[in-house]
Amino acid sequence: MILKWLPRAINDRDALLDYIAIDSVDAAIEQGDQVDAQVENLLDHPKMGRPGRKRGTRELVINRTSFIAVYKVDEEKELIQILRLLHGAQQWP
Repeated sequence: MILKWLPRAINDRDALLDYIAIDSVDAAIEQGDQVDAQVENLLDHPKMGRPGRKRGTRELVINRTSFIAVYKVDEEKELIQILRLLHGAQQWP
């Protein structure tokens, strides 16, 4: 499997972590590390996230954070696409 972050998801991640860094750079780094590590787990367990609220997607609740990674699995292409990284309080879709 290949893991690919789409540009919008990268922008989401950067904006969320930049906001946290306003109060604590260390907290932002820790949260970013949690996101990276848990999203990487999808390579071994692509369906570990719950079925998504938007058809054809899945949602991985990132433990020890307030974030949800929205992703899509294309088994034929052996590709996992991270579509969005949302704060749990955000409305989606």
